[in-house]
Amino acid sequence: MVDSKETRKIRFAKMHGAGNDYIYVNVMENPVADPVRAAIVWSDRHKGVGSDGLVLIDKSPIPEADFSMRIFNADGSEAMMCGNASRCIGKYLYERGLTWKTEIRLLTLSGIKTLLLHVADGTVERVTVDMLEPVFEDASQFAPARDIKKGVFVSMGNPHYVIFTENVDQVGETGRVMEHHPAFPQRCNIEFAQVMPSSEGEGGVIRTRVWERGSGITMACGTGACATAVAAALTGRAGRMSHIIMDGGTLDIEWRESDNHVYMTGPAAFVFDGEIVLPHQ
Repeated sequence: MVDSKETRKIRFAKMHGAGNDYIYVNVMENPVADPVRAAIVWSDRHKGVGSDGLVLIDKSPIPEADFSMRIFNADGSEAMMCGNASRCIGKYLYERGLTWKTEIRLLTLSGIKTLLLHVADGTVERVTVDMLEPVFEDASQFAPARDIKKGVFVSMGNPHYVIFTENVDQVGETGRVMEHHPAFPQRCNIEFAQVMPSSEGEGGVIRTRVWERGSGITMACGTGACATAVAAALTGRAGRMSHIIMDGGTLDIEWRESDNHVYMTGPAAFVFDGEIVLPHQ
C-alpha cells in the first residue's frame, strides 16, 4: 500500500520580484513538514519547479505582526530575510484574499517588516518595504581579514559585502569563492556594484550583480539592493536615494535620514500556480 503522506500534493505559487523567483506555499492550508528537503528538491531547475528557494507563508505567532514568513534557499539553508520575497508575499496575501490591509506587518527571522502595498484596481502593482536600520558591525557575521577583497560590509538582517568595481560580471568567479571566505563565519551575500552616470536630482544609478548566499547568482536581491545603496551613500558614491539596476529589473532604495530606516520599492509578479508532490521523508 502506498503511504498517503508520501504522495500528498502541495499547492504552490511561483512568483518573482525583479526576477528573483521563489516557490510560495501557504502553510496555513498546505503544511510542509520538511521545508529543507522540499526547498532542495523543488528548486532544482531541471528536475523540479525551478527557483531560488522556497518561501512559507503562515499566520503570525505574535500579535505584533499579521503574518510570518520563512525562506529556504535552493541549497536548503534557511535565510533570515529576503526583500524581493517579502514584496511578493504582500501581493500574494492581498490578491488571494487573505487580507484587506494595504499595510501589512510581516514577521521574519530578522524582525517585523512593514509592507506598504501600492494598489490600483485591485492589483498590487508595487510594494514598499521598511527594511529597518542597516548594521555595520556584527562580529558574528563579519570578521575582517587582510586578504579579503576591499568592500563594505552591511547587514540588512542578513550579511552583505558590497564591492564597487568596473567589472560586475566577475560575480560568478569571485562571488562563489567569497561566499565562503573566512571573514564571513555564517557565509555572505556578495554584491558587485558599478556606479553609473545619472542626471542631477534623479538619485544614484548603480548597476549591481549578486552572488546570493545559498543560491548562487540571482536575478535580483532586495536586501542586496538595500546594502548596495547604503554602501554607496556611506562612501560618497551616491546620496540617500538610489536606483539599483539588477539583472531582473530595477529597485528603488531610500535610506531615510529621519529614522535611519531603509525603504525598498519594487515590483512583484505571479508566474504560475501548480501542485507538486511532497518529497519523500
